[in-house]
Amino acid sequence: MANYFFHNNIYQQQISFVSLVKNCNHKGLGIYYLLSAFIFGISGTLISVLIRIELYSSGNRIISPENQNFYNISITLHGFLMIFFLVMPGLFGGFGNYFVPIFQGSPEVVYPRVNNFSILILSLSYLFVILSFISEFGGGTGWTLYPPLSTSFMSLSPSSTGNLIFGLLISGISSCLTSLNFWTTILNLRSYYLTLKTMPLFPWALLITGGMLLLTLPILSGALLQSYKISFLRSG
Repeated sequence: MANYFFHNNIYQQQISFVSLVKNCNHKGLGIYYLLSAFIFGISGTLISVLIRIELYSSGNRIISPENQNFYNISITLHGFLMIFFLVMPGLFGGFGNYFVPIFQGSPEVVYPRVNNFSILILSLSYLFVILSFISEFGGGTGWTLYPPLSTSFMSLSPSSTGNLIFGLLISGISSCLTSLNFWTTILNLRSYYLTLKTMPLFPWALLITGGMLLLTLPILSGALLQSYKISFLRSG
């Protein structure tokens, strides 16, 4: 009976920032991940609508010819928001946090406070990415950060590019912590009779995805740190 009231209390909590900071329950954090992904996805969708309106006709433009870099900024933010702030938090963090302990037969993930810390720094990384949109000329580097857009004189804005890279770096740290949490939970906190051979497909999918993220995110983070260092030296 006590367990029933405990789990019902999760859904009766008021959604607020204080509740987000205090909450370490995997179901509550999974819902917060889904809500955050929904909010981030709305901003990315609005930017995609702006791109489609601009490309609707070759004559009628809503972006002035004097500010063509704004179109590159829109493409950059749309790609980053949809991949790093909609797909990864929603499918990986949201559904993973909610369903992995249930499939495992475990009461909680191994590191609940790290789980809470991951979503907090994810919100911080979103603020840095949005800050790059309004600082100086905006970072119109393209969502791959490749030339020629990343080396164009229209996108060489040190502060906006630095904010964009720093936001992606924090987002990578958040994904890395979540992947590490899933790995330790799936491998060490399974039910007694649940082996890797009899484990459902969903935890297996998150285990493989988390492994690939743990292999690639440190390399990506190192490259972003080098890019942030170059942007910082250029601004000085």
